[in-house]
Parts: sequence; C-alpha cells; structure tokens
Amino acid sequence: MTKKRNRTRPALSLQERLNKFTEDARAAAKDLPAGAERHALLQKVRDAEAAVDMERLLSSPDQKNPK
Repeated sequence: MTKKRNRTRPALSLQERLNKFTEDARAAAKDLPAGAERHALLQKVRDAEAAVDMERLLSSPDQKNPK
C-alpha cells in the first residue's frame, strides 16, 4: 500500500512567505559579524527579493500572452 501525499496548502501565499523570510534573514544578518556566513545569508535575501519581483510580474493582470 502506498502512502498518501499530503495535499494541504500553505497558510500564506508565496509572496508573503518570501517577504517573511527576507525580514527574518535581514534581522539575523544584523547579528552576524562580517564574513562568509553573513554574505551568504544576504545573498539568499537578494535572491528571495528577486523571486518576489518575478512572481509579482508574472501574476500581474497586465501580463500579456506571447504570440
């Protein structure tokens, strides 16, 4: 017998989850000394912000279908 897949939806939207991650990660980065770990965390923040921008662009009602 196979295990059933969990099909629950996240409580927050993707944009809300990414925004929360960026806020939490920026707060954590403030506490870290300058170095590779802080740089990597701030890079993840920049990547998440780019993902938010892309998601907002792709889900906008002004988006036109390519011909």
